Amino acid sequence: MQKILRIAGALVLLAVVAVAGFAAFVAARGVPTYDKPTPAPLTVAHTEAQVVRGRKIASMLCVQCHSVPGQPLKGKLMDDLPTEFGEVWTANITQHPEHGIGRWTDGELVHLLRTGVRRDGRYAVVMPQFPNMSDADIQAVVAWLRSADPVVQPDPTPSHPNHYNFLLKALTNTVMKPLPAPTGPIAPPDTTNPVAYGRYVADGLIACYACHSADFKKMNPLHPELSEGYYGGGNPMLDRQRRVVPSANLTPDETTGLAAHYTEANFVRAVRFGQRYDGQPLRYPMLPHTGLTDSEVKAIYAYLQTVPAIKNAVVAAQ
Repeated sequence: MQKILRIAGALVLLAVVAVAGFAAFVAARGVPTYDKPTPAPLTVAHTEAQVVRGRKIASMLCVQCHSVPGQPLKGKLMDDLPTEFGEVWTANITQHPEHGIGRWTDGELVHLLRTGVRRDGRYAVVMPQFPNMSDADIQAVVAWLRSADPVVQPDPTPSHPNHYNFLLKALTNTVMKPLPAPTGPIAPPDTTNPVAYGRYVADGLIACYACHSADFKKMNPLHPELSEGYYGGGNPMLDRQRRVVPSANLTPDETTGLAAHYTEANFVRAVRFGQRYDGQPLRYPMLPHTGLTDSEVKAIYAYLQTVPAIKNAVVAAQ
């Protein structure tokens, strides 16, 4: 019996030492830095059509996080992240040569959007990556960032320093990692196939699955359909007062999913204009996606009818 107790005590001590060692490692290392990327040379065509397309995409993906209304994209505090993450600020992504992206190459910008790794190897913590966005669309975003749009003109505001808490440092040393760069071209979707196009818009373009699946830590950006609770909702999102707002179940379950309340028509109103099926406004962090067309939202709706139904009665935030 004494031998068993000694062994158990040794194992507990070993576990304590291992945990303490990991904690010390994380505290000392902080958020990892990776090798500086060397993307292949790329020159994006800055045509009017590219800029218009890029502005549309960026209005749904970049503007809300990197600016406040009426100001340049000079970065801001992410006030809807858990306090356990610390103080996280987005970067200045105006064309300023020192404090923005004025000296970045087109290839470096695409690499960041694909992988989450900056030109100097630093990891862009909590920034979404877009591994499945078509080459044409991701280059359109770059074209817009290089454009004459007032919000991307050079602003000398330095990016605010971040103050990450231990939890976020630990996550970036374990489950939060950069994505691999694509090994080949990513073609645009077939816009004549509503289901295929809806999947692209929902998963590849604006990443609806990330919020509407079960848990950010258990999503699969490379293969979104393998994310835990894919479109089943319940992910505990936060509003700007850091109150929990669970994401909705968007699977075709007849009692707890889309089919319970949403037709194609009121789904379009919800996504484009932020209006629930009962006429009430949708809660932040769900924002109106006015940049999407009716046909794009209808395609998303068509795709969502094909995903596996999940019975998950999400309790709406009060």
